[in-house]
Amino acid sequence: MRAVVVSEYGVLPEVREVAEPVVADSSVVLKVEATGLCRSDWHGWMGHDSDIVLPHVPGHELAGTIAAVGAGVTGWAVGDRVTTPFICACGSCEQCLAGDQQVCPNQLQPGFNYWGSFAEYVAVPYAAVNLVRLPDDMDFATAAGLGCRFATSFRAVHQVGKVVAGERVAIFGCGGVGLSAVMIAAALGAEVIAIDTNPEALTLAREHGATHTLQAPAAPASPASPADRSAVGAVERIKELGGAHVTIDALGSSAIVQQALLSLRPRGRHVQVGLLPDGVQLDVGRLIAQELSWLGSHGMPAHAYPEMLALVANGNLNPTQLVTRTITLTETPAALAALSNGTPPGVTVIIP
Repeated sequence: MRAVVVSEYGVLPEVREVAEPVVADSSVVLKVEATGLCRSDWHGWMGHDSDIVLPHVPGHELAGTIAAVGAGVTGWAVGDRVTTPFICACGSCEQCLAGDQQVCPNQLQPGFNYWGSFAEYVAVPYAAVNLVRLPDDMDFATAAGLGCRFATSFRAVHQVGKVVAGERVAIFGCGGVGLSAVMIAAALGAEVIAIDTNPEALTLAREHGATHTLQAPAAPASPASPADRSAVGAVERIKELGGAHVTIDALGSSAIVQQALLSLRPRGRHVQVGLLPDGVQLDVGRLIAQELSWLGSHGMPAHAYPEMLALVANGNLNPTQLVTRTITLTETPAALAALSNGTPPGVTVIIP
């Protein structure tokens, strides 16, 4: 099969022929119909993930059709249209039995600790607990994002952040995760503040439900006038609006974390979704004095998908609108490397 292969961290990958995955007991092999290009893939390519062993095939948010079914897998057949969480849980540990597959200590992640979906085929282990059947009317490009960005955002906003109607939610970073979070928070009835350095990303955020958009300056700036909102610091502007009940770092930045915590109202909740490979220093004194909550959110288990899919089916959520670009495997190495210069607006999907 053709696949995008990383041979050295930070060096442009190449598309080449490699062996197809072999179906194992309790697993399936999927023909990849679509797979998303995510910032987490860039972190892996840069060497920020200790689980990766080179040579390596990235890719972790995917949708496809079942090409082979392993021994012991029941209820699934060749040709079934499916997606899977990027966290493939074992299904038998204490956390899985409690329904918390997203923190399974035995988890496997395509594109990180085994070869992923920037390829024509990919394996899905522990199929019984990780496959999600797709609605017949959902296209694969839309479904690919449900494995990571959209599902991750849904859980971060709804299940971890517990956003409710009338709350003010500030979302820092309007890439795929951030735009998904904007759409979901708006659908829940929140007043959404979207913050990004890219004006095109902010345009998309307004289209998908943001009440306020703030263009963060690349460097600190002094506003020429109160009307010059693009130069007003995000923290000050959010405070002008009354402060945030919930903040979400959808990018992964120590500077963003500090801004997010300063933007919160007393007893506010911060949800960390973006990866922080270099760590972060927190103002613990402020956390204590304001009784703020710092919450991590990591994917969403397969059993939690039906609520999200129902909201998609009834039109309250429309992840299809977030897909702004489709590319081929051949174009993928350059697109992955380009993430070093920032995240393009919307969601990029690879069609192998």
